[in-house]
Amino acid sequence: MVSVTNSTAGTDGLDLFGTRFSIGATAVSALLFLLGIALGVMGFQQMSIPLAGELSIVTGAVGLLFGLFFGLVALVAAAYMEPGFDDGH
Repeated sequence: MVSVTNSTAGTDGLDLFGTRFSIGATAVSALLFLLGIALGVMGFQQMSIPLAGELSIVTGAVGLLFGLFFGLVALVAAAYMEPGFDDGH
């Protein structure tokens, strides 16, 4: 039988608001998700962005996928990154 160690028994789940870094990364993730969804909708409706011009469905889909991908990366960073050198490591 495998014994349970402190590292496996002491996990308390995702702490998205535990440190300043995780709070910032969670906020960036939420903004990127919203930006990706907005770009997808704007591309679907063939709207225009002031500096980029008119969006087609393809550019809207690309914006949607980029926004969702980088939002997911920021969310994973917020959930699993350690605070850094300030913990005495």
